[in-house]
Amino acid sequence: MNQQITTGLDQLLSSLPPHLTRARVGLVTNASCITRDVRLNVDALRAAGVNLVALFGPEHGFSASAPDAAHVASERDTRTGLPVYSLYGDTRKPTREMLANVDVLLFDLQDVGVRFYTYTTTLALTLEACAENRIPLIVLDRPNPINGNTLEGALLDPALQSFIGHGPLPIRYGMTMGELARFYNAELNIGAELQVIATRGWQRAMWFDDTGLPWAPPSPGIPHPPTSVVYPGMCLIEGTNLSEGRGTALPFEIVGAPWLDGHALAEELNARQLPGVRFRPITFTPLTSKHAQQTCYGVQVHVTDRDAFRPVTVGLHVVAACRAQNPSRFEFLKASWEGRPPHFDLLTGDARARVAIQASESLETLLREWETQCARFDATRRKYLLY
Repeated sequence: MNQQITTGLDQLLSSLPPHLTRARVGLVTNASCITRDVRLNVDALRAAGVNLVALFGPEHGFSASAPDAAHVASERDTRTGLPVYSLYGDTRKPTREMLANVDVLLFDLQDVGVRFYTYTTTLALTLEACAENRIPLIVLDRPNPINGNTLEGALLDPALQSFIGHGPLPIRYGMTMGELARFYNAELNIGAELQVIATRGWQRAMWFDDTGLPWAPPSPGIPHPPTSVVYPGMCLIEGTNLSEGRGTALPFEIVGAPWLDGHALAEELNARQLPGVRFRPITFTPLTSKHAQQTCYGVQVHVTDRDAFRPVTVGLHVVAACRAQNPSRFEFLKASWEGRPPHFDLLTGDARARVAIQASESLETLLREWETQCARFDATRRKYLLY
């Protein structure tokens, strides 16, 4: 284990500001947020004398176990007796009533570095709530598990903003949550009283397994760090009638449907010679989610060089190849659970990707344009980097 790297949580615990033992403190978090020695942050903070009075849980709940997009109710934590306010239930933004007894709010969530992973939107809405209620926000930073350098995907079209896409970000935005908080606070003119407690020792080129930190799944669909490597592109499968592997041991690492030929699909995708990846035919049966209890045929994504691998590009090629193999059975979902435009459009942030795939057009022109957008974004991003 790399003893030089510590998270913002551990940094806070090593030098606890006295006012956090006197102030009434709220905490936005879930059960995946642990110390280097694998203690739950709630336990560690309370043991250090932090006066926690309220907890706030994002999508998947305070337990980090609720299914994707499932409504989560507010509750009371039976172990600590603290109220747990859901930010993925009747409201997705802390309300004045939720914050009535809070003097300072801590934010500690393990993100995966992808715009449509909803903890990014929870961060933005929490900043807004803190600004509106004049409550300081302290973000306890954690590493971006897929490194802090690589940028990918379309800059979000403002017309496609939703809970799975908030603010002018590409799909893979190359920042930690602390850096993203600084970006949101300034670029969206939120103006909250913000402090970021940085990680120590993390470098931008690091992947999560380079850090030596323990991993706890931040949601059911991201069971281990390799999932986060493929997730920025393979999550695009969510916007189709293909299985993205939910209900199996390999969510987002496999794709398939009852009506696909996995061997032909692997041959086609391998022939495209996409950098840093190979595809293996696979047969699987999801226990839940799309095509539950049905035998599916498709491919597993094997990353051979994660620095060369571009998951967004790969995700688009996978969708295009599946559609080309069986266009009569393949479908883009017509809406999302938000009841808005096609879910695929909300994920990509650019409706032209879906249109190009439906028309069997080359993706290269669009991907080059997205690279240009990422270069423009990078110039803005750099103002908010801490590492």
